Amino acid sequence: MNRSFASWKAPRTIALVGKYRSVEIAESLRRLAEYLHERGVSVFIERTTSEQIGRQVDLSRWVTCGFNDIGAHADLAIVLGGDGTMLNAARRLARYCVPLVGVNQGRLGFMTDIAREDLLSCMDDLLDGRFQPENRMLLAAEVVRDGREVASNMALNDVVLDKGAIGRMIEFELFIDGEFIYNLRGDGLIVSTPTGSTAYSLSAGGPILHPTLTGIALVPLYPHALTNRPVIVNDQADIEFRITHADDPRVHFDGQVTLDLERGDSVRLRRSEHTICFLHPPGYRYFAMLRQKLHWSERPKGQ
Repeated sequence: MNRSFASWKAPRTIALVGKYRSVEIAESLRRLAEYLHERGVSVFIERTTSEQIGRQVDLSRWVTCGFNDIGAHADLAIVLGGDGTMLNAARRLARYCVPLVGVNQGRLGFMTDIAREDLLSCMDDLLDGRFQPENRMLLAAEVVRDGREVASNMALNDVVLDKGAIGRMIEFELFIDGEFIYNLRGDGLIVSTPTGSTAYSLSAGGPILHPTLTGIALVPLYPHALTNRPVIVNDQADIEFRITHADDPRVHFDGQVTLDLERGDSVRLRRSEHTICFLHPPGYRYFAMLRQKLHWSERPKGQ
C-alpha cells in the first residue's frame, strides 16, 4: 500500500496504540479518543491496548482491532507510551505505510515528541495538516542455519548479537558485501540505524547519527582487541556475522524480540524495503530534542 503525505493532511481514521501493561495511559487515551470523535474522526483502539486498559475506562463505543486492520484502514496511528511502544508499533505497521505520532508517557522518549500535558492542544495542528513527515529506515534480518533461513524480523533501532546469559565471550566473523572484515571476540555487536544511534549504541560508545543520514553503525560490545572500533557503513551494504564460537548466543531485535542462535549460524542484515514515517509537531528540531533529552549545555543547579 502506497500513501502520500497529502492523504494524511486531513486524517479521517486514526488508530490509538497504548503502552502495554500501563494503566496510567487509560485516562489520556479516553480523553484523546473523545476529542478525536468530536472532531469527526473515526477512532480505532488497538486490541491489546483495549484489553489492558478497558478495565479502567469505558472504550466500548470505539472499534477495537489488531495491527493488520489498523494497517489496512487507518490514516495514521497515535502511540501513547515510550520509545518501546513506538518501536513495537513501527515494526508492526511499517509494511502498511501508516505514519506514527508519539505521545511521551515514558521516560526519555527520543521518538515520542508530544508531552502528555500538550496532548490535546497539539491535535488541532495534526488534524489541520501542520505536522511534518520524516521517514526513518529499518533493518531487515534473517537467520540462516545449515544453508536455510530459519527466522526473520525487522528492527527500527538495532539488531544486537550477544553472548547470552553465560559469562564467556562470543566469537564471530564479520562480512560486509561479502568481504571478510574481522574476527571479533567480545560480548557481541550492535548494528544500529540512525534512529537507534541514541539507544543501546549510544551507551556502548557509538556515534549519534542524524536520522536523515543513510548509514548503519556497527558498534562492538566490549571487544577483546581494543582496535575493534565502531564503524559506519553505507545503508546499501549487506552485513553478515557468522558465529564461530559461543555457548549461548542470541540475537535481539529492538530489545523486544529475541532468538536463540547456534554455533555456525549466520545473521544477514540489510536495509529493509520498508520505511516508517514519523509525524512531528510544528517547531520540532532534532538537535533541540537532543539538548533536552541529553541535558547538553545544562547549567549546574544553583547557578
